[in-house]
Amino acid sequence: MRKKLAKLDDLPEGRTKRFSFKRDGIRVDAFVANYKGEIVAYENLCRHQPLSLDYGDGQFFNGDGTLFVCQNHGAMFHPKTGLCIEGPCSGASLHPLNIEITDGEIRLVG
Repeated sequence: MRKKLAKLDDLPEGRTKRFSFKRDGIRVDAFVANYKGEIVAYENLCRHQPLSLDYGDGQFFNGDGTLFVCQNHGAMFHPKTGLCIEGPCSGASLHPLNIEITDGEIRLVG
């Protein structure tokens, strides 16, 4: 499966985009982000409780754009690794997704 998520030009540094896909017939919410020029993608699921990180508003970065934040519990995740570095799920990691960038398009691969 290769699913187009966004054009690279439409995801400037510090931006995120929500998307969903099906895994074994079950909808999975996820997001793709541009963190300091590196494109990363994760499932949109806090590791503390099964809730989305963003309250559904597409806001994943903290105020200064250095970490992803769970708006429910305040957990902070490093964008490059998904590792929770502060909060109730400290030490756990977001579930990463495989992506590729081809011809200026970001695609989910899996």
